[in-house]
Amino acid sequence: MIRALVVEKDAETGKTSAAVREIAESDLPQAEVTVAVEYSTVNYKDGLCIGPGGGLVRKYPHVPGIDFAGTVEASSDARYKPGDKVVLTGWRVGEAHWGGYAQKARVKADWLVPLPEGLSTRQAMAVGTAGFTAMLAVMALEDHGLVPGHGPVLVTGAAGGVGSVATAILAHLGHEVAAVTGRPEQEGYLRGLGATQIVPREEINETVKRPLESETWAGCVDAVGGTMLARVLGQMKYGASVAAVGLAGGAALPATVIPFLLRAVNLLGIDSVMQPHENRLRAWGRIARDLPMEKLEAMVVPATLDDLPRLGAEILKGQVRGRVVVDVNG
Repeated sequence: MIRALVVEKDAETGKTSAAVREIAESDLPQAEVTVAVEYSTVNYKDGLCIGPGGGLVRKYPHVPGIDFAGTVEASSDARYKPGDKVVLTGWRVGEAHWGGYAQKARVKADWLVPLPEGLSTRQAMAVGTAGFTAMLAVMALEDHGLVPGHGPVLVTGAAGGVGSVATAILAHLGHEVAAVTGRPEQEGYLRGLGATQIVPREEINETVKRPLESETWAGCVDAVGGTMLARVLGQMKYGASVAAVGLAGGAALPATVIPFLLRAVNLLGIDSVMQPHENRLRAWGRIARDLPMEKLEAMVVPATLDDLPRLGAEILKGQVRGRVVVDVNG
């Protein structure tokens, strides 16, 4: 028997409940690779899947956890053998498929990535989908011309998982980082990650009538969307890019096309779920090289399976800072 966080749905009321219980290994889905999970983490999607489902979970009972890292226990695919260390993020694991909130997981070999040299499974989950997404965003900005010295790079939702890692990576690469947060008490934390400027959320979260403002930002990693993204587009320098990674502030975009037409601003969409394998390897390689491990450790909040129902509710309310690392055997 293995311990897992299992979410069940009451057929009559439609309400879900999550609890840690024991399941049989035979309950795991059929796939090529069985992994002894060591660590997982908590993302916004995990909060949805632990709680109301958010339309992501297809059937119950369900084991959430969109990320995990561990050791291959059995494999019918030649690419992986017992003892190999692996990481999984995305592919709708933890949503449509059972995920990492269990002591074992069984998944398709195509969904796995070898653990990068120099990273432990714990560090990989301190990174998780949030950090992987942050690196994809930084790479996209670089691919569109971002280099240190062109001016400050804005990071919205900077105290969250994606924002924290983006701030640390950008600062390590030599960029001046302006961190947006609605939580003033997080200033010390953000400066510790390398932010040189703190931008209060209210300063940048209201709609203005002018489609263009002063050219301020050389790049932006935006985890908020909505009104804030619309405002930021009008503040970008000529030819600069915004990497859009989230919608904490809403899915609507009350913007005009003027920044695109008069300033050649680029809006880059970042998807981490269906990212091709080769780009995954590239991003994880960059993470191992360009994310300072001491900064990563400063983001970590340790947790166990028993903490997940509480943490799932807290992340949906924006009350989780940095990166939660879940020891599934703890």
